[in-house]
Amino acid sequence: MFSLHSISVYQFKNYLRQSWTFSERVVGISGRNGTGKTNLLDAIYFLCFTKSYFQRSDAQLVFHGALGMRVAGEFTKQAQSFEISGLIRENGKKEFQVNGSPCERMADHIGNFPAVMIAPDDVGIITEGSEERRRFLDALFSQLDHQYLLQLMQYNRVLQQRNSLLKQMAETGKRSLDLLEVLDHQLCAPAEYVFTKRKEFLNLLIESVRDRYHNIAGQQYDLQLRYESPLLLSPFAQLLAQNRERDLQSQRTQLGIHRDDLVISLGDKAFRQTASQGQRKSLLFALKLAEFAMLKSAKGFTPILLLDDVFEKLDETRMQNLLQEVCVQNEGQVFVTDTHPNRIRDSFTALGLPYQAVNSGTQA
Repeated sequence: MFSLHSISVYQFKNYLRQSWTFSERVVGISGRNGTGKTNLLDAIYFLCFTKSYFQRSDAQLVFHGALGMRVAGEFTKQAQSFEISGLIRENGKKEFQVNGSPCERMADHIGNFPAVMIAPDDVGIITEGSEERRRFLDALFSQLDHQYLLQLMQYNRVLQQRNSLLKQMAETGKRSLDLLEVLDHQLCAPAEYVFTKRKEFLNLLIESVRDRYHNIAGQQYDLQLRYESPLLLSPFAQLLAQNRERDLQSQRTQLGIHRDDLVISLGDKAFRQTASQGQRKSLLFALKLAEFAMLKSAKGFTPILLLDDVFEKLDETRMQNLLQEVCVQNEGQVFVTDTHPNRIRDSFTALGLPYQAVNSGTQA
């Protein structure tokens, strides 16, 4: 089993200094809006991923007006104890340690302590553009395969260099085609690796999402999910060669795995344009529960599940179905936030689950 026993934060987001100890597998975190419920979940996520779930910039994690911050937690994973700490120093440098040993590369930490977050704004995976779906898929696949993360990082580095070169050539009027050839060659290997893994993992994910969606929605819908990538049509090297003139004119790389998408539809219509609010919520939870199941299968133990403010977004039946799967059918640790402690109590009591009540401001 994988679980968190305690966590302490110092100058993290709205917390100046606070600590919590967790004695139950199921933890209900309550408090008024603005007291830090979501920030406590984000602190747990930070220890698992070396970054925030909600903020793109590490600087936004530091208490307003402070210099630096620290988060530390005590975990157990498969009968072994782990002390994980992450800090941002006054100069902005981020450091992580596991049992006192420094993480030389943050990427090497990702996937070792898997967690799944479900938050209200996650509906953007369905309603927003392809970038949101790629971010969701990459976060999952990077936990499943460490090499996937490294190859994706390499691809993004070279892609940035290629786009800078294209822009430079347009500004100077000088075409450095030899250098462009070198960068094209460097792009191909990581692109093909990521593409191959996305196909492999998406075959499993799509099947799981379809099954879970029908169960959550309560009836059969013609839900279609399809992987879309230019590499499905041609090898990447060929695409780069064919589109070179177009890239030179636009000053950026038009085709590649950075344009991949998971296309979702109901029948022959785009899901985000035709689905009801209930259907969107059902699909979001189907995606997240499929992520949860894939991680559990790959790791051999259940990831920590972080549910932020989900009571406000689901009707009682959907909520009970969700809690039944994640709390009763799975033995992993679950953290749930809500503004109403009575609602948390009633939900877990109905399922016959012992739970720990925690206040987001102070330990209960």
